[in-house]
Amino acid sequence: MSFDGLFTRAMSLELKELLLGGRINKVQQPFTNEIILSVRANGKNQKLLLSAHPSYARVQITEESYENPKEPPMFCMLLRKHLEGYFIEDIYQIDNERIIVFEIRGRNEIGDTSYKKLMIEIMGRHSNIILVDRDKNTILDSIKHISYAVNSHRAILPGYEYKAPPKQEKQDPYTATEEDVLRAIDFNSGKLDKQLVQQFAGFSPLIAKEIFHHAGLANRDTLPKAFLAVMDPIKKGSYAPSIMDTPDKEYFYFLPIEHVKGNVKPFPTLSKMLDRYYFGKAERDRVKQQSNDLERFIVNERDKNSKKIKKLERSLMEAENAEEYQLLGELLTANLYAVKKGMAEVEVINYYDEDSKMVKIPLNPRLSPSENAQKYFTKYQKAKKSIDIIKEQIQLAEQEYEYFETLYQQILAASPKDIQEIREELVEEGYLRERQKKQTKKSQNVKPVLDYYLSDDQTEIIVGKNNKQNDYLTNRVAARDEIWLHTKDIPGSHVVIRSKEPSEETILQAAKLAAYFSKARQSSSVPVDYTLVRHVKKPSGAKPGFVIYDNQQTVYVTPDEETVIRLKEKRNNTAV
Repeated sequence: MSFDGLFTRAMSLELKELLLGGRINKVQQPFTNEIILSVRANGKNQKLLLSAHPSYARVQITEESYENPKEPPMFCMLLRKHLEGYFIEDIYQIDNERIIVFEIRGRNEIGDTSYKKLMIEIMGRHSNIILVDRDKNTILDSIKHISYAVNSHRAILPGYEYKAPPKQEKQDPYTATEEDVLRAIDFNSGKLDKQLVQQFAGFSPLIAKEIFHHAGLANRDTLPKAFLAVMDPIKKGSYAPSIMDTPDKEYFYFLPIEHVKGNVKPFPTLSKMLDRYYFGKAERDRVKQQSNDLERFIVNERDKNSKKIKKLERSLMEAENAEEYQLLGELLTANLYAVKKGMAEVEVINYYDEDSKMVKIPLNPRLSPSENAQKYFTKYQKAKKSIDIIKEQIQLAEQEYEYFETLYQQILAASPKDIQEIREELVEEGYLRERQKKQTKKSQNVKPVLDYYLSDDQTEIIVGKNNKQNDYLTNRVAARDEIWLHTKDIPGSHVVIRSKEPSEETILQAAKLAAYFSKARQSSSVPVDYTLVRHVKKPSGAKPGFVIYDNQQTVYVTPDEETVIRLKEKRNNTAV
């Protein structure tokens, strides 16, 4: 657990420095468990993200953009009533716990001064955002309602008194001395890192293992010294936000963790670090929830066509043996005198073979000799006629397989807004029934929303992340003399550089985007073709997103998320 009590304290101090005295101008609730407060503080507009997501709960300043629902949820409406126009008077942590409190002051609808507390409890699946009337200590509402039937200690419901979670009787690590550490730890019981978590408030296994690592051979002499050595920069506020990237997992913390062996990426603030760490994670989780049925359908269709191709290929191999059926029929006709009804097989000389080898011919015992011969001639004629039909069916099945494989890759890289467009496409192509006719008709007039990036030399790059966006980008948005990119023979996004003569650096960065938003995201040295948009054509009757192109050149790039994030941030920071 990276967002532990110590991290919560560091975050509360960062937020206090940035937001204290700020005015809450806008409240939004883009998703079920997340609130965005737009705060004007210290002459700057800040977006404060409050998340009670069961897996990604956190509090931070964010630079990410979020789309809001057309109809705001009830909790959002209540927060707007009680918070918009109010000022943040204080921000603090409660007792080294993962709870941050925002003290807020403003005037209510009749002009009287009103005080509120916005409590953010970061506790995994029990995380919550609670608005409390400060003077009465009563709950006005919360993003999650909890009854006494669920939690015997307290209820989180409107009108109830607010109670903090039960206090854990642990020592304060900020005031602990070497003697306190010695008294707290039983060196004979082992599992010293777990004992540190049990004994000191705000400790997670991550920081406990770091102390244990610093101690080397942990004993009564080394462990207390390591404890104070690790806590010293924390007490002084000497934070160095870092993401530790290992082959198996990423970790984040407000200082580098030495026992985690991996690439260390430093960040100027905790919030910037969290934006990077959670980039796409919560979104992919939401996409998975929204698209479970869609993904299952696409995977089933893809796999069904894969099986169909294998079956057709077996049929084609049999059909291509047509000449053998003809040979057996002719040999059987020439040796009818040697065959009697009821025989399961007959061995005859192959007159067409230079060495006159013997050939065994399987027979149907229930048929006469001439009927058996005729059966082979019939199989020959049928196989000969079926070859062209089977080849055509294989080609169609391969196209279907590629289509659904492309859709599958698009779902893996999709944002919530992209999922609806993929669903609409499947309805339009006749694969799915439309859920609501009015909604589908209305959405047909809505232009697909494309993804925009900015290269290091300030050239705009546009990415389509599904077939609707790809068609719209390539056929409607892009100019004929601009540069178009796509991974070579690999399902992926259409990418357009908005320049007739882009620099080599911009082409490589656009190619990295094309590789990242493709099936080859996890690969290295990915081939990416690029050509002028004028050389890209959509064949008549082709499926959405399918094009052919020529006059291309190819570059090889290795996709990396850092480039994607950086180019996205450059575009967001320059957008008007």
